[in-house]
Parts: sequence; C-alpha cells; structure tokens
Amino acid sequence: ADVPAYPLVGWLCGHMTTIEARIKLLLKYYADGNLVGQWAQSNKGIGPVIAAGLLAHIDIRRAETVGSIWRFAGVDPTIEWKKGEKRPFNADLKCLCWKIGESFVKVSGDDEALYGRSYVERKAYEQAKNEAGDYADQAAAKLEKYNIGKTTDAYKPYSAGKLPPAQIHMRAMRYAAKLFLSHWHAVAYEH
Repeated sequence: ADVPAYPLVGWLCGHMTTIEARIKLLLKYYADGNLVGQWAQSNKGIGPVIAAGLLAHIDIRRAETVGSIWRFAGVDPTIEWKKGEKRPFNADLKCLCWKIGESFVKVSGDDEALYGRSYVERKAYEQAKNEAGDYADQAAAKLEKYNIGKTTDAYKPYSAGKLPPAQIHMRAMRYAAKLFLSHWHAVAYEH
C-alpha cells in the first residue's frame, strides 16, 4: 500500500520538537543546579545548553589553569595535530567553544553583553593590525603552506600580505570565547 509519508514526517517532527524541548529543560535544571552554571547563564549569549555543556565537558579539578582548558578545547594555538596522530583535544568541547564565540557575535550589538563588546573591540584591533601589515608574515606562510586557489576570496588578501575578513572574524570570536573561558575557570576554581 502506497501511503504518503507526509503525515508520518509531520508526526515525527512534532515529537522531536517535544523531545528537544524536554532535553533543553533538563539541561537548564542541570545548569541552574550549579553555581558555575548559574554564573555562565548570567552572561548575555550563554544559555542553559551551553552552560550545561561546559559543566559536562570540563572537570575543574583537572584544570589547574585556564590554559589547560584551552588546550583540552583545542583553542590553544600551540597544539599541532599531525596526520596519523590521535586528536590532541576534545572535538565536542571545541565545537562548543565555536558556538560560544558565535553566541557572542549575535549579542555584540547589546551594550550589556560584556563578551559581545569584547568581540567587537577585538575585531577592530585585529582589523587595524591587519591593515597596518602586521600579519604579512602569517599571510605569506598560509600561501606557502596551503594550496589556496587564485580564484578564491581568500587569495586576494593573502597575496596582498593581509588576512581575509573571515580569518579576522574568527580570531576576534576565539578571543571573546577564550576570555569567557578564563572567567569561567576563575569562577569554577573559586567554587
């Protein structure tokens, strides 16, 4: 019997939405039940899902410094992941850090968003350094190390001794996320 799949898809979508809402509520209970989770959520851009994710991934007893969290999260620039080696960081936590940075970008227009403002200020700083040619060596290294096609949007800035706008955005975003993690570490370590 050929039955159209549309009613089934609608039914599944409705149930998945309900399940996701319940999971989000449980994560909120988890984050609200922890002082560090409460602190995290008090910052614009950080909700219960991100706060619970940080609590689940980071064991403060094993993180004597924020640098150890950055390293575990894969946002320490000294980490090298060579072909054939085991990943030297937690991929889920690295993804969470990217989401934290994107959250701060989204709230960057709000004057009450400390880390959103931090993103804006850092982006302006990075852009000024880029325009001054301070990253020419990094641009040259990228061109030498990677096969960047001459027709790509990134090639033109790299060949002019500058980093592309997307890289400036990511640098500022990582800065804001790392600043947040350093404050998160201080709060977690204190508690």
